[in-house]
Amino acid sequence: MPLICLVRHGQASFGAEDYDVLSDLGREQARCVGEELRRRELREPLVVSGSLLRQRDTATLLAEAAGFSAPARPDPRLDEYDHVDLLERYPGGAPDGEPGTKHVQQLLDGALRSWIAAGDADGWPAFSSGALAAVRDLAAGLGPGRDAVVVSSGGVIAAVAAALLGAGADAVVALNRAAVNVGVTSVLAGGAGLTLLAFNDHAHVTGPRRELLSYR
Repeated sequence: MPLICLVRHGQASFGAEDYDVLSDLGREQARCVGEELRRRELREPLVVSGSLLRQRDTATLLAEAAGFSAPARPDPRLDEYDHVDLLERYPGGAPDGEPGTKHVQQLLDGALRSWIAAGDADGWPAFSSGALAAVRDLAAGLGPGRDAVVVSSGGVIAAVAAALLGAGADAVVALNRAAVNVGVTSVLAGGAGLTLLAFNDHAHVTGPRRELLSYR
């Protein structure tokens, strides 16, 4: 049965003019997870990503480090939601602590929960169902002896994982918050559909390589 590895992109450029560019750390993370996936000996892996620059660049660096074929055409259903727009539409109260990544994460948790609760047809339902459909379509196109690597973002991976678990908004927010850059979520594609095997595996950025660990 095909194994699909959902990989969160490397660290982007938080606080920079263009967030969608991988940081130097993000580029090293991408190479690191490529080495890890090579070690796992995936079977003729098809590499795909969303269309965002940080996703595409992570996929390219990952594939090069792993010795995989170049990534296929990007699938925009794997793109992350626009967190800036989300924060503007669902502003929250004053979070704890000084401004920074933790500050933004607290605001984002509230905005994401509000977006899911709103239930607008073209909002969270469309986003989450599109992400799950992208993974299902990919699985349907894989042969029985071929695996895949999907490079996407924390929100997409949280949406897919929560859907496979039948979990609600609180789980989506918790999974999204816990997502590590270049963490690997494993999904098995079998006759009964998709099964979540593991979420956010990041052993490859711990121990002697813990300097590569980041969450945002």
